[in-house]
Amino acid sequence: MRNRQTGSQPQGEAIDLTPMLDVVFIMLIFFIVTASFIKLPGVEVNKVDADTAQSYKKVGILVAISDNNEIWIDKKRVETTALKINLQRLYNENPKGGMVIQADNESNIEVVAKVADVASDIGIRPVAISVEQD
Repeated sequence: MRNRQTGSQPQGEAIDLTPMLDVVFIMLIFFIVTASFIKLPGVEVNKVDADTAQSYKKVGILVAISDNNEIWIDKKRVETTALKINLQRLYNENPKGGMVIQADNESNIEVVAKVADVASDIGIRPVAISVEQD
């Protein structure tokens, strides 16, 4: 006859999740530090149609110009007198990224040129105009 143990059966081993959580938090910190954040302009624009367009992936600064020639950066309306200060601040935060101007179809080309000139004076390169590709 077999010997039967009358005591309780040993429970299964507990799984320690601490090392896995450590790795997940380290990866999260790594992705937050290495990600480049794009600040949205804060206004919707109807872009100009274009047949020849090239994609541009390295965007650091996004500026929108509305149909009534208002300049929007980081969801705030910016006056032309404060444009250089705001662009300089954003450029200092991300000096490797370029700038994209989202100009409305009805906006004035002189305002677009003014924004591009100010960006060029600061040293932001390249400066691109966002268009709607057919």
